[in-house]
Amino acid sequence: MRTYVAKRVAQAVLVLWAAYTLSFILLSALPGDAVNNRIQDPESQLSPEAAKVLLEYYGLDRPLWEQYLHGIGAVLRGDLGYSLTNARPVADLLADALPATAQLTGLGLVFGVGFAALVAVLATYAPVAWVRSLAGSLPALFASVPTFVVGIVVLQFLAFRLSLIPSVDDGSFLALLAPAATLGLVISASLAPVLAASIRGTRRQPFVHVQHAKGAGEAYIFRKDVLRNSTLPVLTLLGLTVGELIAGSVVTETVYARKGIGQLVVGSVNTQDLPVVQGVVLLSTVAYVAINMVVDLAYPLVDPRILVDGKAARVSRQKEPAAVGSRTEVRTPRLPAEVAMP
Repeated sequence: MRTYVAKRVAQAVLVLWAAYTLSFILLSALPGDAVNNRIQDPESQLSPEAAKVLLEYYGLDRPLWEQYLHGIGAVLRGDLGYSLTNARPVADLLADALPATAQLTGLGLVFGVGFAALVAVLATYAPVAWVRSLAGSLPALFASVPTFVVGIVVLQFLAFRLSLIPSVDDGSFLALLAPAATLGLVISASLAPVLAASIRGTRRQPFVHVQHAKGAGEAYIFRKDVLRNSTLPVLTLLGLTVGELIAGSVVTETVYARKGIGQLVVGSVNTQDLPVVQGVVLLSTVAYVAINMVVDLAYPLVDPRILVDGKAARVSRQKEPAAVGSRTEVRTPRLPAEVAMP
């Protein structure tokens, strides 16, 4: 188990380093310089002394490789820099925007898993053929419709037609339901087909037939055996949908006028506030790595054979017979001469 955890931690550190490096290269390659633009902007009213301090803080008076090392050192110290528009620390801006986005993505993930489970169960267990066919076609429909279209339709129907939710975010839990449901519909499009296919494959396993032969009902077998053995592919995909959650939250928060990371990103891109953009990239990467780390550590809890398979594979390789060229040499024991047949 320690080796398994150590490998996952090393992979997480490598992903974080790669994300920072890639974002630094891309932001450095953009035309223009946000810091110099602010210094040269007449409305900023920066004195020459303040402009010099700003250049020295971000290391823009140094070569690019020194800026890169300076930035990595600052990130390791927890210093994400200052916003170029309001001079507030980037960490404070992220801390203010994170709770609203965390609520949205968390509830959206719950809705997404719930929608996916409902669609998969209907596509597999519904007694009527047309219901199974309709449920099987829903993921393709959810995947083909953009997030902002789903958000606009839900907002138009629930807020303006039925008046069930507020049209703008007022901080209540009721105002969170519609954007979370919108986000859940989008991510369920990728989860539902995988879960349905995994359930169908598990139902064909011999242990399910044995349970049927013992007289167990379909609901009991689903709860005790089928569901648990069908979750591993969904867990893998669930870790990958974190990026889709973060990207979808940007669009969803814009449609529903919610304050959060999405609104912060849109405003920072419009004003070329690159320190904030890079801070959001790092925060998104940390969230992605953390969720995937949790998913990786959950694998052995769902299926303990994951930890055993590696040891079994090493033992089986040690017991393999020696190979000569591309053929396996099989040694046949010889009988002693005194007992051999004449």
